[in-house]
Amino acid sequence: MKRVTAGTTILIFLFATVLNSPASGYVINTTLPQAGGCPQPNRWNLSLASPLNRRWSTFIPRTGAILTVASSGTAAQLDEIEQAISDSFGAWSGVAGTTLNQSTYPGLLGPLTRVSDSNSCSNDQESNVDGLNTICFNQASTGFTSGVLAFTRVITANAPGASVGSSGPAMFAGQILESDTLFRPDGQVTFATPAALATPAGQGAYDLESILAHELGHWVGLGHSAVWSAMMFPYAPPPGQFLGARPTAQAPDGPLADDDRTGIRTLYPDPNDSVNIGAIRGQVVPANPFALATLGAPSPGASMTGIFGAHVVAVDADTGTVIAGTLGGWSCNATNQAAQFDGSFDIERLPVGRNYMIYVEPLSGLATPGDFSESLNDLCSSSGSSSGGGSTCTTPEADTSFNPRVRPLSP
Repeated sequence: MKRVTAGTTILIFLFATVLNSPASGYVINTTLPQAGGCPQPNRWNLSLASPLNRRWSTFIPRTGAILTVASSGTAAQLDEIEQAISDSFGAWSGVAGTTLNQSTYPGLLGPLTRVSDSNSCSNDQESNVDGLNTICFNQASTGFTSGVLAFTRVITANAPGASVGSSGPAMFAGQILESDTLFRPDGQVTFATPAALATPAGQGAYDLESILAHELGHWVGLGHSAVWSAMMFPYAPPPGQFLGARPTAQAPDGPLADDDRTGIRTLYPDPNDSVNIGAIRGQVVPANPFALATLGAPSPGASMTGIFGAHVVAVDADTGTVIAGTLGGWSCNATNQAAQFDGSFDIERLPVGRNYMIYVEPLSGLATPGDFSESLNDLCSSSGSSSGGGSTCTTPEADTSFNPRVRPLSP
């Protein structure tokens, strides 16, 4: 919790403490429906009849691009890399309480296959999107701006029936049609498998498993997290280090933090889960409502009645563990089905039977609003998007200057 010494004082109104509720919330990326309406969460349409295809490109021509214990160019090297990829997928599909869980719902993820084309991932031109989900280690892209180690390009449907390449028609707006993950190929950085990271040469390399597990969080629809310990925190661990714990057969989701687990449960809730069914909802508003005028007027069409972009965190009061965080600030207007900026937050899929504390902080530390620009801007288009009822929505800037204090509402 960062101490803020200046700015507008805010109040946090808690509308409910741990309740049984359907899932919604967390920091997720969204898509605006073509027909208008509220932003829809990006997620896969999981089906045993159509398992998600998964591929990775073995095209790694630069010696040392990926450090392995096995010799470069050998079958053993490919096996070592593939194990790291498989474990990274297993971190997310090993979380209990989700329909993505491979143990509870086996067969949802298709086999991990190998391809050898030099340009196996869809390139920068939208016309060449193929509807296949691929990990590439040696493919150039304009996405590799300064400091980017890897990135994931996600293609979503904005209406039922939309499709790309071999994806098949979407069932709903926000359905993910393709996810490609690209690792920086230009020789500026080196990645290492877990075994190679432990060697002297690996101390100068980035942990392949940590980087890929983060990118696969985007692959399934999650945005960044402002929780430092989370896999979805926007900054990678330094060279020679890895994030979290290594996966094991008993704990395949070991690399993840509770914040990550809450996020994936929110996107893919298991209807049979009876533990992670709690919710805390509320609103972050200025103690003095006239202060909103000093926070910077929202863009035309945005109705701003609360603090936008505050980091709201649910902490286990008995252990001090961060269970989940979200970016507060908006809800869906029931009248015109558009985003309204009223300071609302909604943290779902919390374990019941625990005591929680809620903290609110501005995004003014290591994680800044720029690290969440996609999640925030996708609530509206950059030029203003027409929603149901003909209204127009434009995302305001996240507020980063306030002093938080809590005033819970009476039941």
